[in-house]
Amino acid sequence: MDPNGNITVTFDIHQWTTDGYLARVTIQNYYQYRHIDKSGWKLGWRWAKDEVIWSMRGAFATEGGNCSSFKFDIPHSCKKDPVIVDLMPEGLPENKSEDCCRGGILHAWAVNPSMSFSSFEMKVGNLGGNTTGYAPRNITFMAPGPGYTCGPVMDVAPTVTSAIGGRRQVQVFRTWKSSCTYSSFLANRTPTCCVSLSTFYNPNVTSCPLCSCGCREASEKSHTCVREGGPLPSSMIVENLDTVQCTYHMCPIQVHWHVKNNYKDYWRIKLTISNYNYNRNYTDWNVMVQHPGFNKNTTTYSFNSTVLPSVGFEDDVALFWGIKYYNDVLLQAVEDKPGSVTTEILLNKEDSFTLSNGWALPRRIYFNGEDCQMPQPDNFPALPNGSSMQRPLHCMLILFIIFLRTLVSWL
Repeated sequence: MDPNGNITVTFDIHQWTTDGYLARVTIQNYYQYRHIDKSGWKLGWRWAKDEVIWSMRGAFATEGGNCSSFKFDIPHSCKKDPVIVDLMPEGLPENKSEDCCRGGILHAWAVNPSMSFSSFEMKVGNLGGNTTGYAPRNITFMAPGPGYTCGPVMDVAPTVTSAIGGRRQVQVFRTWKSSCTYSSFLANRTPTCCVSLSTFYNPNVTSCPLCSCGCREASEKSHTCVREGGPLPSSMIVENLDTVQCTYHMCPIQVHWHVKNNYKDYWRIKLTISNYNYNRNYTDWNVMVQHPGFNKNTTTYSFNSTVLPSVGFEDDVALFWGIKYYNDVLLQAVEDKPGSVTTEILLNKEDSFTLSNGWALPRRIYFNGEDCQMPQPDNFPALPNGSSMQRPLHCMLILFIIFLRTLVSWL
């Protein structure tokens, strides 16, 4: 769905010092729909030589390391493999740099490009007589968990920025770049969401597939989930990031697509996202839906939405996310009630519109970039037998003719 998406880490050397350089490091999220949630990103690397970080602005190293060889000025970090985290927005002004301090949160590119990147500055030294610097190695990126694999750091064309209202071009001395890509297989042992379906023309609900995100253990004393009405063990809340309500699907997130009404020029959909996780709020969440109806104008009432350019897919893809300060946080479950957000969607009809063969139902759904488990097409809500709008009238007419002929023969 997003073949060009990645996290790009850029090191720009913009000033030389007596024993090293000043660098600006920028982390840019180019994923259309995948964002970096709380508790934020962690960036790591391994120095090529004996570099140290003298000082930082806009971020900080989690460990100082062994700086015993420095007698007077003590570096910010002497670690051979430092790990860097972002400052919070409420940090002191003297510790901040431009475009920094977002608590490690990076928005998806399609949702909010202006908040999809973050940067910090650091003073690197202890390079001796070398005046060109050495590119760091083995870039690692956590966001906040695993799943990202970073490529080698490449020496690329120096970054050029504009100054004086765009009338002057300023080039840094040297630029290194590395791209990090995400894999759900590395990040999650099991899926994290599932999809259920329902329609106005079928009384049955197509539920999430059984054991979509794992199966419940048979023992009633099992701690894999919290049963309805049961207490929340404090140790379980602390130890596990995902503490879910016991369900047949065992997913932290369930997305429900309901075909609500069929009108002359459009049809109404109700989209509901439910959070069965007792231990996590999903901030700045998003849901991506692949559906043939998104190639026409769409009206969404309670979510923000946009249509993403389709790459190699016949069906269009719509991205939905919450409205700021209204429903941009999908709250955690409380007791036996999941947190939820919902909206209604109006899809304009087109020439190929039909209620048969599952056309009204989505092809794929993703939550926060994770592929949700869909029911099998054989289980989709189907039209009743003889579902054509003209067939019931036609059948009744035939029966009426047969009745008349039988009546005449009796007379």
